[in-house]
Amino acid sequence: MFELDYRLESDCREIGRLVLCRVLLMKDANYPWVILVPQREGVEEIYQLDALDQEQLIWESSFVSKKMSQHFKADKMNVAALGNVVSQLHIHHVARKQTDPAWPSPIWGKVPVQGYLKEQLEQRVAALQQVFATSCFVPAD
Repeated sequence: MFELDYRLESDCREIGRLVLCRVLLMKDANYPWVILVPQREGVEEIYQLDALDQEQLIWESSFVSKKMSQHFKADKMNVAALGNVVSQLHIHHVARKQTDPAWPSPIWGKVPVQGYLKEQLEQRVAALQQVFATSCFVPAD
């Protein structure tokens, strides 16, 4: 049975679900940052998914990247599956702008995490739910 890693659970807020993945918002207001987590037990690497899930993951990642890039007018989308700390397969999608606090460096450890205020978090979640609205996206409550 699939369970979301406790670190992703605590660092993120669920936005909704696509066919394969849970869609999470990283609670760092420095960057628009969404994480896709395939809902498959025990998967740490993309190659461990079966062929159909691999194709679905590519579609979902591309969909999220395109929608975020358009919505946030990103200069660059950073998409990565690192897993050095959290081994559960999860794909980071960060909309980068030349004006962001870490540009052009990687975001990890560059500046302290800036949490969202409660109202900001709710607004960001609602906005992303609208951005991702499609027949295959189910928003979280």
